[in-house]
Amino acid sequence: MAQPEQLLYSKEHEWVRIEGDSAVIGITDYAQNSLGDIVYVELPKSGKQVEQFANIGVVESVKAVSDLFTPISGEIVEVNSVLERDPAAVNRDPYGEGWFLRLKLKDAGEAEKLLSLRDYEKLIAE
Repeated sequence: MAQPEQLLYSKEHEWVRIEGDSAVIGITDYAQNSLGDIVYVELPKSGKQVEQFANIGVVESVKAVSDLFTPISGEIVEVNSVLERDPAAVNRDPYGEGWFLRLKLKDAGEAEKLLSLRDYEKLIAE
């Protein structure tokens, strides 16, 4: 699966899609493929304030448990409830149905610290 060009990426393999004053966050196809079959996702509750690059949860697969980091700061306004009953949605559609959370941006300028598609592809090629 190709990585979408309009997204920004973190070195920890999360993606972020900026939508006005909010952002949607998930993990990349590369990350979900590396983890294997995802069986559990633990995410913070709505209303929580998070700081850029802070640990915000856990993704558990049949292979490993991996920490989840937020690529950008803000207040969590929505968590993807689909993942509670169907964590494998991340494997099937990491950029669509398998998104993790939406937050209200604290500082849109933080996006400058993230990777473009080209830079992210260089990172995963190494």
